[in-house]
Amino acid sequence: MRTIVTLISIFAVISAFAQSESPDSIKLRLLNDSIMERHLDEVTVKGEKPLVKGRDGIMVVDLPAIVKDKAVTNILEALSYLPGVIDNNGMIGLAGASEVTIILNGQLTDMPVGNLYQLLYSTPIDRLKNVEVMYTAPMEYHVNGAVINIVLKTPKPLDGLQGEARFGYNQTRYASFGTGLSATYAVKGWSFDLNYGLSRSKTWNNELSQSNHLYDGTRTLIEDDMRRTSSNLSNLMYASAGYKLSDKSDIKLTYNGQITSDIKAKSLTTGTLGDYINNVDYPSPIGYHNIALRYTSPFGMTIGGDYTRYSESRTQHLSKLPAYAETVLATNRQRINRYHAYIDQSHGIGDWQISYGVEYQYSDDRSSQRYELPQQAGFKGATKEDVANAYAGIRHTFPFGLSFNASAKGEYYHNTYSHNWNFIPQLGATYYKTTESIFQLNFSSRRVYPSYWELRGGTSYLNDYSEILGNPKLQPSLNYEGQLSYILKQKYVATLYMQYGDKTTVQLPYQSPEERKLIYQTINMDYKRTIGLNLNIPFDIGPVWSAQTTANLFHQREKATHFHDISFDNKKWVFYGALNNTIRFTPDFPIALTVDFSYISPSLQGIADLSGLWRIDAGVKWRFGRKRCCELDLKANDIFNRWSPTMTIDHAGQDYSMKVCDMTRSLKLSFIWRFNGFKPKSTDIDTSRFGTGK
Repeated sequence: MRTIVTLISIFAVISAFAQSESPDSIKLRLLNDSIMERHLDEVTVKGEKPLVKGRDGIMVVDLPAIVKDKAVTNILEALSYLPGVIDNNGMIGLAGASEVTIILNGQLTDMPVGNLYQLLYSTPIDRLKNVEVMYTAPMEYHVNGAVINIVLKTPKPLDGLQGEARFGYNQTRYASFGTGLSATYAVKGWSFDLNYGLSRSKTWNNELSQSNHLYDGTRTLIEDDMRRTSSNLSNLMYASAGYKLSDKSDIKLTYNGQITSDIKAKSLTTGTLGDYINNVDYPSPIGYHNIALRYTSPFGMTIGGDYTRYSESRTQHLSKLPAYAETVLATNRQRINRYHAYIDQSHGIGDWQISYGVEYQYSDDRSSQRYELPQQAGFKGATKEDVANAYAGIRHTFPFGLSFNASAKGEYYHNTYSHNWNFIPQLGATYYKTTESIFQLNFSSRRVYPSYWELRGGTSYLNDYSEILGNPKLQPSLNYEGQLSYILKQKYVATLYMQYGDKTTVQLPYQSPEERKLIYQTINMDYKRTIGLNLNIPFDIGPVWSAQTTANLFHQREKATHFHDISFDNKKWVFYGALNNTIRFTPDFPIALTVDFSYISPSLQGIADLSGLWRIDAGVKWRFGRKRCCELDLKANDIFNRWSPTMTIDHAGQDYSMKVCDMTRSLKLSFIWRFNGFKPKSTDIDTSRFGTGK
């Protein structure tokens, strides 16, 4: 079952500190270009390294400096310390944006969210150069709306072979293990990048629900205690080879792949209507493979394309205890082939930059669902999907301090169930006379498409009472977002934002009036609207303690005229606060400590109300060995296990509550060895639409 609780995304930024000394002299350049030199006995210049810079509506963040002393080992963990970002149990969100897309080096990966997170989790933090936070991404990125662009370091011939080997242990209710190897190498015009990760994981979830179900004029209290376990062996592979044809031209081939095998998933439900065990078997590994080719010409043209193949097959066995009488036997299969191609062109006309391009994506979804028990219809067949668009954009920087990036795109969407035309405008602007005060304005819109499986209208059973229904009538949602940010001294950030989602989707439980069944189905609401203000204030107390506080206050409203056969209009003020602390006893001390606190007040999702949450995390990082090439990280997340919500629904005859009792507390231990070996002799990845468990 897809997780039904989506928490609010908010953001965080941590301060960095730098010092330098100059005992000799200072030279000042006067307005008439003459030089005045003044000798000083001793001068100490003390300054802070800029953490956040602004241009064209883009925040360029020095994330490696921010997480330097944090107990993080990979890029995914580091993202939670970005301005406006929080890692909510592994899901990355951005304040003021309904959704955010993560791209690598300005290129869309076209990977499912789970695969992309696995890749970021296995990519070491030392590979990171900086991060660009864009509420409005330029159209040539082929992404609508908010984007986090992860810029990786490009290997150079003089660097030789560089890389790291790592091993990790993570203890929640069960233990999980992981190991991996990352390496880069460059020679002459060639550059190579390799990242491999192998992990064995096991998870545990627990949900306690009470459903006071009204049926045929009588209410029946149905209680369920559902405990789920799952385990798998995951192989993740990322490899790229690039060749620099000239200073302005290059070609790059990239492969992303993930094979998940030895999958075991089981849930046990005990409750009013009996005890049930649900086993899900995967007769073959889940496979995801993507290969991409990109060419950049010396005259501003970029041509690229990629091919994606996804395959999944699973069988569900739902049995009633204690006799193990089978009540559901169903097989789900999904085979998706997706083709994507684009051409972009940019021209410089004086100080103006003009860009335009076209893009096309074709998907062939051959999915099926077959039931042996109960006797009911399934489906089988192919669903075709086409998405085509053309865009034009303009970029310019004025002498008085204003820079902007504006674009518009026309998009055509077609599948077996619907088709529509979309007009998508975007604007990003930055204004500043000095770096002390930076203003940024962003506006964006985008279409969000349903998952492939939900559109097929399949049915999955959690137990004898609860079931998940697909929705062939599900429509894409159209999201509008605007943000006004003020960056003070390249470190303090305030963002006023508004989000409006037309036909936004939500999946929540619904007590059917026609039978004693609890239905989970993704439906379109009328709209979802959020208006808020987010503040990030970093501060230092001497060289020992650096901290950052985040405050996010917003008003949330979600409305649906037709939520099955009822309506709702739910609204609430919500507050999020966080305090992140890093303690280092001296600048050169090899051990650093972190303590973080987070809190979110009661919030809402659709017709449901969610309880408040809080958590405390702590970590320690120790670097040792020759040139501190070895690193040991120990991190305790959600020490008191309080980051799980309780959901309640009490409206229009619906009376339901569910307490999530997941094991969010975890203890993670990581060991890293970084190496830089020989020198060469000659020098010169949105989408979450895959999967059958929606």
